[in-house]
Amino acid sequence: MGILNVTPDSFSDGGKFTNINNAINHVRFMIRSGVDIIDVGGESSRPGAKRVGESEEAERVIPIVEKILKQFDIAVSNVTH
Repeated sequence: MGILNVTPDSFSDGGKFTNINNAINHVRFMIRSGVDIIDVGGESSRPGAKRVGESEEAERVIPIVEKILKQFDIAVSNVTH
């Protein structure tokens, strides 16, 4: 499983993948590295992170999930609120 954080305050990647092109390039890298499912996260889980509303999380996650499904033959998981 590859984890794709699309949050601007991600503790693991510093918000590198909020840009859709960067996110797709990272998905491509993860697939080439052997992952068979991509989990897309839209809310930071770092200590002290601000909670986001469901609509904001959906705005972060849905466009990238749709783009992944169009470009790649891979399973995608996401759980919002």
